[in-house]
Amino acid sequence: MTTIGRSHAAHLEHVEAPGSVLTTTAARALAVLRISTGFVFLWAFLDKTFGFGYATPSARAWVNGGSPTKGFLSAVEVGPFQDFFHSIAGDPWADWAFMLGLLGIGVALILGIGMRVAAAATTVMMAMMWAAEWPLAQHTSTGEPSGSTNPITDYHVIYAIGAIVLAATHAGHTWGLGRAWGRLPFVQKHPWLS
Repeated sequence: MTTIGRSHAAHLEHVEAPGSVLTTTAARALAVLRISTGFVFLWAFLDKTFGFGYATPSARAWVNGGSPTKGFLSAVEVGPFQDFFHSIAGDPWADWAFMLGLLGIGVALILGIGMRVAAAATTVMMAMMWAAEWPLAQHTSTGEPSGSTNPITDYHVIYAIGAIVLAATHAGHTWGLGRAWGRLPFVQKHPWLS
């Protein structure tokens, strides 16, 4: 192959997979999904930290002594893990783990780096939140309607699947730092970090 041929082939950026081809348009769509999803996590971190008044009022902001986990976990009213979530609500380790998870996932997805780690972290976080909301139940422990609209697939499942798809399709390579990240010697030695 000539130099011109290699250059032209690299410019097309088609990624072939069994039975499909990831076109430039598809790669860009995945990049938009990646950045948008990352911003959901980063915004949650920022709002809980500084209390912008959306989900978290200023008085309950983490920087003002509020707990990012206390309100949500102490309000769990359904499911077999209700007592467990009540017991960790507001614990400093739970607050730090949750907030570092939001920040790490958000930054990784927006920048397009560490996509496999971000996908794993998203899956674990969403599984925990799914278990806390327990959409399988139609009623809370007090007999009130749980508000569940689907017993299995809700937004927690979609976020987890989305993060896995983004990592599997190398969505960080388009409009992100994924390629540069993947060339780092440390990442090349430990491909699970890509």
